Amino acid sequence: MTGCLTIAALLSACLAMTAATAQDRAPDYAAIIAAPDRTEADLQTDKRRDPAKLLAFTGAHPGMKVLDMGAGGGYSTELMARAIAPSGVVYGQNPVDIGERAKTRFEARLKTPAGKNIVGVARPFDDPLPADVRDLDLITFLFFYHDTTYMPVDRAEMNRKLYAALKLGGMLVIADHSAKTGDGTSVGKSLHRIEESALRREVEAAGFKLVAAGDFWRHPRGCARLFDPTAERQGGGRVRAQISEADVSGKIMIS
Repeated sequence: MTGCLTIAALLSACLAMTAATAQDRAPDYAAIIAAPDRTEADLQTDKRRDPAKLLAFTGAHPGMKVLDMGAGGGYSTELMARAIAPSGVVYGQNPVDIGERAKTRFEARLKTPAGKNIVGVARPFDDPLPADVRDLDLITFLFFYHDTTYMPVDRAEMNRKLYAALKLGGMLVIADHSAKTGDGTSVGKSLHRIEESALRREVEAAGFKLVAAGDFWRHPRGCARLFDPTAERQGGGRVRAQISEADVSGKIMIS
């Protein structure tokens, strides 16, 4: 699945109003991407990630509280940190046993001016945050969900924890590589993919439902869809999530 910038008509009026409000507060994403202190490695990654569309899709803006799941070396973590600066915070989650190369890259970011709003979190996927970190505005989970299918991760618990960590009006964005119909979660390790319907079932079990489609990360050989899970939370409110297909993506918002 791949995340999508264009929000399709299936989104509710409530979502549309929320998106419009976020747009009003959006920073200059082009300026963020063009910042002269970004590394050459990140600029090369930009060529396949189209970060302006990612940032616009998430609606990241100053003051937001964000969790980046499976942060790896921190490419997307830093993008979010730049977008939510100066008053926001981004928690970059990685498992304790993350590879040394990714760990070194991530830790190097924390020492830069762009990384001053990043908090590294070395925790399991199914228990990604300390108990006192709640009311998140945004969670990103980019190209790593499929890895949890072959790792010792309780994905149902993970999704429940992510759902609970979001505040009303918060949003979860998932992007990953889509497997062919029938593969389910069986090719997570061998092909590093996950079937859209399998991911959708898992996300919906936590309270999210498909509501829209888009294709800004669509691969030529596949199609991408955008989902927006809606579900009632304690005390009222609805959660929205998005998911896509060619390279998997999902967006969840609580309002």
